[in-house]
Amino acid sequence: MGTSTIAGVVRATCSAIWMRLKASVLPHPTRQQWLDIAQGFLERAQFPNCIGALDGKHIRVKKPPNSGSQYYNYKQFFSVVLLALADTNYRFIIVDIGSYGSTADARIFRASRLGRWLQSNQLDVPQPANLPGSTGPPAPYVVVGDEGFALSSQLMRPFPRRGLDAKRRTFNYRLSRARRFVECAFGIFTHKWRVFLSPIQLAPQNVNVVIKACVVLHNYVRTYEATPDEDAQVESLPSGSDTIQLGRSGLAGLRVRDFFADYFLSPIGSFPSHQ
Repeated sequence: MGTSTIAGVVRATCSAIWMRLKASVLPHPTRQQWLDIAQGFLERAQFPNCIGALDGKHIRVKKPPNSGSQYYNYKQFFSVVLLALADTNYRFIIVDIGSYGSTADARIFRASRLGRWLQSNQLDVPQPANLPGSTGPPAPYVVVGDEGFALSSQLMRPFPRRGLDAKRRTFNYRLSRARRFVECAFGIFTHKWRVFLSPIQLAPQNVNVVIKACVVLHNYVRTYEATPDEDAQVESLPSGSDTIQLGRSGLAGLRVRDFFADYFLSPIGSFPSHQ
């Protein structure tokens, strides 16, 4: 078969996989599902009111013709970006696929469906709730990310690393425990679907179709076929995440981050490693 025929078969097959599996393994979360996700972060990362860990991964591609530097990223290779929100079972909750490799995480997030939905309250996220053991005021449900994202009342990122006091170190540690789930999800994703270990020799639009198929296959395997032995090895996988550049902090985000940081340092919010 000719190259164009094979490319057509790959595109059609990947599109069929995406269409067949998306509704069952990558559904739009309900309010109860958000609460279940938050319970997972509370139990496994000791980060309450967290509804997902956010990060971006560069997928290597061959240089598209006449693309200039659009796909050329800060790591000095050509890529498209998979932006993903992950839960504590290393599944992807919401994804945004296909942004240029030269684009910063914060900008991709702002332009993504996830970013727009969070800003406009279209995700059916639960109303703010008291943190465990606390009598108030309630705290919003948030996603956690790294320094590549802009701080907001819906998105927590670490405190700057210089001059950290105990409160800020504790917050950063707790956030890193939550954020590692998306890093591990990317590690599993890359090593399970080995097409991502080298540059993909396809046009960008076809690369996006391949990524979409692998995303739903990843979630299918995590939902129906993951085993305890495999999960025990997850954290030894190399991180698949990429920090791109700093975003700006919002005043409301600063207040929410301080609220969580104060709680984590308090007797009711601490846990054994920080007592």
